[in-house]
This record gives sequence, structure tokens and C-alpha cells, in this order.
Amino acid sequence: LGQRLPLHLRYRYDIFSMNVEGLFEVYNKKTNELKLDQTNHVLVACIKSQIIRLFNNGRRVKDYKMSSSKNPPSCLEGSLGTPWGLHQITEIIGEGEPIGMVFEGRLPIGQKYWECSIEKRKKNLITTRILRLVGLEPGLNQGGTVDTFDRYVYIHGTNHEENLGKPSSSGCLQVSNFNAVELSKEIPVNTHLLILSESP
Repeated sequence: LGQRLPLHLRYRYDIFSMNVEGLFEVYNKKTNELKLDQTNHVLVACIKSQIIRLFNNGRRVKDYKMSSSKNPPSCLEGSLGTPWGLHQITEIIGEGEPIGMVFEGRLPIGQKYWECSIEKRKKNLITTRILRLVGLEPGLNQGGTVDTFDRYVYIHGTNHEENLGKPSSSGCLQVSNFNAVELSKEIPVNTHLLILSESP
């Protein structure tokens, strides 16, 4: 007989092998646990697969390749790890700015990343659009030393698109610059983002 994998582990660790209905059900379960209304658009990010999946009214729309943190996933301030759990997009920054624009302190610096110095381009820059996140789970990703908003964790474009598909960020979810623009147009503020992690 083949080895049996417990259902709760399958949902947690092998999430993208499930069918679309099963994946969306994880989001259903989370919002029910937290007694929160669902949003029409939903993003589900899987750190193991390095993919963000977009749903609209429960139907899969598109997958986006991403990069999460180079450090292990963590909700703790100063860890430089990507937090997990349910989040909400609280602000979309950069509308009207050209692709490749670099942001510092959430403000455009007036240079696209290829116009920056060689030394600056070696860093993970925040480019094109910023989708700022706020945690919705008190004690996990909201409040105290585990507050995603206060940690300045975003979805954003990157100057190192060659690293997408593998962990390489300092805690944010990085996507291609084209996809950063697309997401900023496709989803409204207050859209839910569920980040699934191998860490409990």
C-alpha cells in the first residue's frame, strides 16, 4: 500500500497540487475562522511553490511567479522573513509611474532601476508598484512585534526579475514589473491575500 499523507498536512504543505476548488476552500476556512467577510478578488500566495494565484468570485484567474524571503518565513519584526496568514491590501501606490520606477519610503525617486548606479542596482529595489499589506490575524501578523503593516511588507516589482520563482527578497513578495502593474489594475484596495507557509 502507498504511504498515506494526513489531510491536514496535504492542505498545508502540498497546497498547489490540490484542485482549484480545494485551494479556494482553504481561504473559505480561514475567513470563517476569523469571522470575516470574503472579498470578490482573492490572492493566495504559496511560499513553497513561489506562486501567487488570483481568484475572482472563487474562480481561478491567473498565476503569478513571485519571490518570497531569502530568510525562512517569519512574522517577527527584524526577521526579514515573509509573514504568513491572512492579509489585506490596504493601499496601492505608484499609479501613473512608469515601469521600473524605484520607490524609497513609498515615494518615487525619479529614476528607473536601470538608471541607478551599479551599486544600487545590486540591491533588491522596490519598483513600479507597491501593494501594501496589513495583517488580519491578531498575534500572528497583526500587532506587537509581528505586525506586517509596521514591518513594511508589500507586494512589489523588482529589479531582479531573474530571481523570480525562488526565495530572494527581504520579506516582501516580489513580482515582475509588468505583473505589478497588472495586479494594481486588476484588484481593488481591501482585497484579501492569504500567504501559505511551510512554517506553522
